[in-house]
Formats: sequence, structure tokens, C-alpha cells
Amino acid sequence: MGGLTGDPAFAATTFVVIDFEATTPTGYPAQPIEVAALALRYESGAWTTSGRPFSSLIRPPAFAPVTPAVTAQTGLTAEQVNRAPHPAEVLSALDRRFAAGKQYLLVAQHAATEANLIHHQREHCPALARVDLLDTIPLARYLYPGLPNYRLDTLLTHYSIKHPANRHRAYADVEVTAEVFIRLVHAADENAGFSDLAALVKIAGRTAKCNMPAQGELFGPTPVGQRGHSEPI
Repeated sequence: MGGLTGDPAFAATTFVVIDFEATTPTGYPAQPIEVAALALRYESGAWTTSGRPFSSLIRPPAFAPVTPAVTAQTGLTAEQVNRAPHPAEVLSALDRRFAAGKQYLLVAQHAATEANLIHHQREHCPALARVDLLDTIPLARYLYPGLPNYRLDTLLTHYSIKHPANRHRAYADVEVTAEVFIRLVHAADENAGFSDLAALVKIAGRTAKCNMPAQGELFGPTPVGQRGHSEPI
């Protein structure tokens, strides 16, 4: 492979692919109803998973019920999520997966959505909320400027990745986003513009809101890697 995956900083980073499903109540921020995460490492020329995948339904607050539109998209019903754990329980459990002294980047398709959901839940997941992000959309746009759009379904078709039957469920979307990310890294590795992790971050990096100055915008170029605490992912 090329310079990107040969960069020690790239090898030292755990890439955590993350996806939320959410309900969007009028007058309130989006509220998570499901989350999934899958940690990847690039070691000895191959991708491996790091730790166990994480997936859980999340009970939304009363002001953010699951609507028929959400059920039509995700298949999740109000009865299912109303039996789920509260956000504090789920997100604190995910937060404990981020170990002190390790370098992480979150990976998401349209990372603004995940970044905002995490930021609004930051009291439950302070370590997660300080991990910066990579967005697959600007990376794909840079590498494949001729595609009609950069939606996940379009990228799956471009790479001939099978669309999952339960598309728009968090873990199914995490699995296929991880496949897309691996393909994008392979393409970037063959592109002279991606000499190291810093170059990847320059194109696709997004700064977690908790890492920005108080008056900063939500997104900007991200520094490489952030640290968390407790059990490793």
C-alpha cells in the first residue's frame, strides 16, 4: 500500500465507525433512538476489528416520540424503543470503550448528524464527545468527483457492496459504512495527495464541537486523534 497506511500515525489510530438513528421533534435537537459502533485498526497490512461491536436501542424522551415516518424509514416502533435503556445508560456504556492514552477518530457518513447528536448528549459521553471525526462524504467527493451524489446508497452501488436488508438500522449502516471507508482508504492510499494521516484529515476531518473555541463553528479541520478513558474499544 502507499504512504497513507504506512504512516505511523495512521497505524496508531483506532477508527470508530459510528451511526445513530434518531427522531427529530419540533423545537428540539434530534434525539437518538439507536446507536452502533465498530472499531477498526490497520495492522500489518490488513484491517482488523478492535474490541466487540457496540449496538443498542435508546429510549427517547417523551417530547420526542417515534413517528410513523421514523418507523417507515427504520422499522423501529415506539413499543420497541420505549422498552430500551435511557440515553445516559447507553451512551455512558459506549463512552467507557474509549481508553486513556489511545488515539481515536470517529468515522461517519455525513458526520454532521453524528457530531450534533453526540454533542447534545455530551454529559453522558464526555470522552466520546471529544473525539474528532472523519466524514466519508468529502473524502468520496475528493476521490470520485464524477458521481451523481455521495449518499451512502450511491457509494454502496459504486463499490458493488450489497445493500443490507435492514438499511437505516444503526448496526447495518455501520457495517456498510465501514466497508465504504475501507475502500476509500484503499483509493486514497493510491493517490499521491494522501501522503499521511494529516492529509486525510485535511480533506475529511471534522472537529468535535467540544474541541472548538466557545465561539467557533461546529466544524473545521480537525487535529489528528483525541483521547478518552476507561475500557478500550
